[in-house]
Amino acid sequence: MQSTIKLTFIIIIVLSTYITTYAQIGGRYVFEFLGSPQSARLTSLGGSLITVADDDVSLAASNPALLSEKTDGQLSINHNFSIADISNGYLGYGRRLKKLGIDAHIGISYISFGDFVAADEYGNNEGTFSGGETALTLGASKKLNDRITLGANIKGIFGNMESYNSSGIGADIGILYTRPESEMIVAFLIKNIGYQLSAYGNNAGATPLDIQIGVSQKLQHLPFRFSITAHNLQKWGIRYDDPNQIEQQSLFGEEVTETSSFNKGIDNLFRHLIIGGEFLLGKTQGIKIRFAYNHLRRKELSLSNFRSLAGFSAGFGFKIKGINIDYGLGYYHLAGTANHLSVRTDINRIFRKF
Repeated sequence: MQSTIKLTFIIIIVLSTYITTYAQIGGRYVFEFLGSPQSARLTSLGGSLITVADDDVSLAASNPALLSEKTDGQLSINHNFSIADISNGYLGYGRRLKKLGIDAHIGISYISFGDFVAADEYGNNEGTFSGGETALTLGASKKLNDRITLGANIKGIFGNMESYNSSGIGADIGILYTRPESEMIVAFLIKNIGYQLSAYGNNAGATPLDIQIGVSQKLQHLPFRFSITAHNLQKWGIRYDDPNQIEQQSLFGEEVTETSSFNKGIDNLFRHLIIGGEFLLGKTQGIKIRFAYNHLRRKELSLSNFRSLAGFSAGFGFKIKGINIDYGLGYYHLAGTANHLSVRTDINRIFRKF
C-alpha cells in the first residue's frame, strides 16, 4: 500500500515538470470514437482502465498488454446507448496461441452517429442520411518475464458520412508491470498512434493519440481495488481559460473565484486523472460494484450555474451460470447520460459441453 502511494506521488511530480501551456484537446483529431469506452465496465470506471489483467478481453482493445491466459476463449459483446441517437459498441474475442506463447485477440469497434437531415444550398429538405465509423483491431501480448508483459494492437479504421468515405490506420503499445505479492499493477500505454489515409475532405488528420500511465492496487483487508489513470500526457496543459467566465463552481457547487496560478495548475493536474474503484464481493468475486470520477469530463461538460453529476460514473457486474453481465452509467451532461451494457462468456466452456 505504501509503495503504491509513493508511486502515485512520483507520477504526479514527474507530470508537474512539463512546460505548462493551456488548451483544450477536443476537435483536434479524426476518428474520435477510438477514445470511447468499449465496455460497460470502462464506462462505469470513468472511461479508462489499463491496469487490471483478468478475464475481461474487452480491456485489451485499449491496452493489449492485458491479454493473458485468462482471456483465452473469452467473447465480449458490448453496446453503449449514448446521447441523441448516437450509439457505439465493441465485439471482441481472445485466444491463446500456446505454441508461440502469445495471447491474441480480435475486435470490432463501431459507432453510429444516427440520421441527419439532408438539404440543398437553399435549405430544401432532401431526405436523410446516416454516418458511422468502424475499426478492426488485431492484437497480441507476450510475457517477457514473471513481472513484465508487452502488448501491441494494430487497427484498420473505416468511416462513411453520406456519400463520403474515409480510412486510416492506428496502433496501441502497452507495457504491464505486475507485483503479485502485493497485488499491485502499473501500466504504460501509448494509445491510438495513427493517421488518416484517405480523408472525408481535402485535409487528412491524426487519430486521437493518448499517452497514459496507470496504477491499480487491491487492498489486503478489504474486497476493494482502486485505480488511478493519468491520461492525455502527450500534452500537459489541457485547461481552457474562458475570458467571459470569472467565477466557476467547485466540486460541491459553491462558487469560487479562481485567480492564482497555483489553483489553475492543480485544476490542470486533476484533469489528467481518472480515479475509480471496484468492490469485489462474494467468494468468487462474482458481484462487482464500480464508481469513478473524471475531472476533465466534469470541467468540460458541466454547467457553471447548475449542479450536475457530470464527470461521475457508476455501474455493477455479476456472473450467473458462466455469463458475465455488466452495466455502466456515465454522466456526461444535462442533455443525457450513457447507458452501457456488456455480456461476456467463455466460448471454450460452451464447446466443452458438446
